[in-house]
Amino acid sequence: MSWPILPLVLMFVLVVFLMHAPLRAAEIDWKPSKSPLMTRFAKDLDPKNPLPEYPRPQLVRKQWQTLNGLWQFSGDENMTGPSFGKDLTGQILVPFCMESALSGVGKHYDQSWYRRTFTVPKDWASQRVLLHFGAVDYKSTVWVNGQEMGKHVGGYDAFSYDVTDALKSEGEQEVIVAVTDTTDETQARGKQIPNPHGIWYTPVSGIWQTVWIEPIAKDGITALKITPDVDAGGVKVEVTSGAAAKIEVLDGGKSIASGKSGELIKIDGAKLWSPETPHLYDLRVTAGDDVVASYFGMRKIEISPDEKGVPRIKLNGKELMQVGPLDQGWWPDGLYTAPTDAALKSDIEITKQLGFNMIRKHVKVEPQRWYYWADKLGMLVWQDMPNAFAAEAGDWQKQFEAELEQLVQEHYNAPSIIMWVPLNEGWGQDARKTEAGKVGKAPYDKAGTTALGDKVKSWDPTRLVNHASGWTDQGGGDVHDIHNYPGPAAPPIEKKRAIVLGEFGGLGLPIEGHLWQSDKNWGYQNMQSKDDLTDKYVRLLGRLWQLHDEHGLCAGVYTQTTDVEGEVNGLLTYDREILKMDEKRVRDANLGKGARLDVVPFVKTAEHEPADWKYTTMKPSGNDDWAKAEYDDSSWKTGKSGFGTKDTPGAFVNTKWDTDDIWLRREIDIPAEAMKDVDFVWHHDEAIQVYVNGVLAARSGQHTTGYVEQRMRDEGRAALKPGKNTIAVHCKQTIGGQYVDLGLIRLVEKK
Repeated sequence: MSWPILPLVLMFVLVVFLMHAPLRAAEIDWKPSKSPLMTRFAKDLDPKNPLPEYPRPQLVRKQWQTLNGLWQFSGDENMTGPSFGKDLTGQILVPFCMESALSGVGKHYDQSWYRRTFTVPKDWASQRVLLHFGAVDYKSTVWVNGQEMGKHVGGYDAFSYDVTDALKSEGEQEVIVAVTDTTDETQARGKQIPNPHGIWYTPVSGIWQTVWIEPIAKDGITALKITPDVDAGGVKVEVTSGAAAKIEVLDGGKSIASGKSGELIKIDGAKLWSPETPHLYDLRVTAGDDVVASYFGMRKIEISPDEKGVPRIKLNGKELMQVGPLDQGWWPDGLYTAPTDAALKSDIEITKQLGFNMIRKHVKVEPQRWYYWADKLGMLVWQDMPNAFAAEAGDWQKQFEAELEQLVQEHYNAPSIIMWVPLNEGWGQDARKTEAGKVGKAPYDKAGTTALGDKVKSWDPTRLVNHASGWTDQGGGDVHDIHNYPGPAAPPIEKKRAIVLGEFGGLGLPIEGHLWQSDKNWGYQNMQSKDDLTDKYVRLLGRLWQLHDEHGLCAGVYTQTTDVEGEVNGLLTYDREILKMDEKRVRDANLGKGARLDVVPFVKTAEHEPADWKYTTMKPSGNDDWAKAEYDDSSWKTGKSGFGTKDTPGAFVNTKWDTDDIWLRREIDIPAEAMKDVDFVWHHDEAIQVYVNGVLAARSGQHTTGYVEQRMRDEGRAALKPGKNTIAVHCKQTIGGQYVDLGLIRLVEKK
C-alpha cells in the first residue's frame, strides 16, 4: 500500500536531519536500567543521538539543533537550588523519563535536577534563539547561564523560552532544569500512580519529550492556526508573527493557491482527507526573513441525522462507523516515550492493518510526531485529557482547565483529531471521601461537567466534544458515551446527540515470555488460547455492528491496543512482539464483514413485561448463601420489577426501593440449547452483582442510565444447568437516583 507524501515538509526534515549533528557525539558510558520487558525497537536507539527527528512537523524550520542525549542528573532531593558551573553526580538519557529503563536511571524522585552544556552555531548570531521542551512532567524551572528563564506547570504541553539575552557570545552555554513531580492526585496525570497495580501504571517524571534549540528571525513566525473549511472549499491559516505573512498551498510540490493570514484560501477541486484517502496538502509560510513549512488535511466532522432521523457521526458529509482501540501509549522500556520514531509509527500501522479506522488516545497526550503519523497514515483520533483524581472541588481545577486548553490549542491543527474527551469515568469529576472521611463538593457536577464541555467547544467549534466518557453522562456535549465490559452495548437513541460505546471488550490472554510481571496479570475476561480469544472478539464485533445497523450506535472503542504492565487485554503483547488474534478474522470483523448478532429477548425486563421477584432490603444471613439455589427465601417479600424510585432516568418502577441495598432472587427455566448464548440485559443505579446458582456471573461498580446488554462471565455460564436456575442480584445505592432490573437475552446470528 502506498501513502501520499508531503514533499515540502519531507524536504525540510531531510535537510534538517542532514544539517544537525548530535552534540558531543563522543563515546558515552550509558546502558539501560533493568526492566522486566523491552521492545525490539530499543536496540535501534542511538544513545548519542536519541529521537533525532524534527519534533514539530506542523511548523518546520531548516535550522535547529537537538539537545537530546546524555545529560547530567541528580535525584538529590536535599538540593535547595541550582549549582551553576558544577557537575551533577549522575546521568540520564533525555528524553526518557527517569523511571524508565531507557533513561538509565530507572527510579522516581519527587525532586530532581538536569544539567548539560551546548554550543550555538555561529551563523545564528543575527537571530533570536529559542529553547524548546516538548513536555516535562510536572513542574519545572529552567536556567541558562545562571539566569532563570521561567517556570512551567503541566506534564503534557510544549513550552519555550527566548534565551538569546542569556547566551554568552561564544563557547559553551549551560542549561539547568529543576523538576518537581509528586504524582499528586490534583495533577493531571492519567494512569500514573505512585504504587502501580491493576489499571494504574508506573509514574512518569521529568523530561519525556525532545529538548531542542532553533533560531528565529526577530519578526519570525511563532504559531500557525489552520482551519480547513470543506463547505467553502478552502483553508484559513492564522499566522502569529511580527511581519505580514504570505501563505502558499502546495500539492505534490506544486504551488496551487496562496493568500494572507486569516483569509480563506480557495482550493479548486479540493481533495478530502479520510482514513481511506489521507491526502495532505503542504504549506509554505513566509513572514519577513522567516520561512516555515507545514501541512493540513481537508476534512469535516459533524453530527447530523441519517435517512431514519437517527443522529450519526459524519466525516465529510458521509456516515462512518468508527471502530478503534483504546490506546494507552505506554512502552515497557520507555514508559511514556517510544524508543524510536519507527516504534511510534508502528502502533498506528498495525492498528490500521487490523481494519480499525479510529484510535481513542486514552488519558495521555502524545508527542506531536505521533499525530503526524496519524495524519499521514489516515487514522481518526479521539483525544482524551489526562485526568486528575482530586476528591473534591478546589483551586486545582483552574490548572486542570488551563492544561486542557493548552491541549486543544497545541493539537488544533491535526486533521486526525476529530473529538476531544475532557473527562472519563468520573475521575476528578465526582466527589469522593477525603482522608478525613468527608465528602466535599463535586469538582464537576452536572452543571460543571456540561460547562466544561461547552468551554472545550468554544475553544474548538470544528470538532466534536465527548464531555464525559463512561458512566457520568450529564446530557452535554455532542455524544452520549457509555462503557460496558465486555459488552458491547448502546445507550438509547437521542434526538441530537450521537450514541457511542467509549470502552468495551477487555478480553485478556497472557503470553508467557512477554509479560511485565509473572503473576497478577488480568483482563476483564480472560481467554485460554488465540482461537478462543479470536472467537470471542469476532462475536463481540458482530454484535457491535448490529448495534450500529439497527440501534443507532456510531462508534465502538475496544480495550485495548497492547498489554500494559499487569493488564493482558491487548491486541498485542506489551513488547509488541505477538499479535494475539487471527489477523484476517479481526480485520474482517472490524470492517463489518462478519455475521451480525441480533438480540432475542429470553426473560423480559420491566420495560416490556414486569416479573415477580423475591426481595429483601435487610442483609441476608450467611456470606453468599443467599445467592444459592437451596437458600430459603420464604421470609422475603414478593414484588414486581423494576425496583427503585420514580424519576430515576430510564427506570420503570413497579416496586418502591429507597434503602441503601436490595437483594433479589427468582427461578428461571433455561433449556439446554440456550445455555451457550444467553446473556443479561440490565439497568442498575448503582453497583450490582449478579449470581447464577450461587456463582458470580456479572458485576459493575457504576450505574447505568438505561437498559444495556451485559455479557455473562464464563464462570457464570459454566454454572448454568438445563432446567431451573436461580438468579440472584444485589444492588447498592449511595447517591442520586436508584433502580435495579434484570432480564436475559440470547444473541443469535442474524439471517
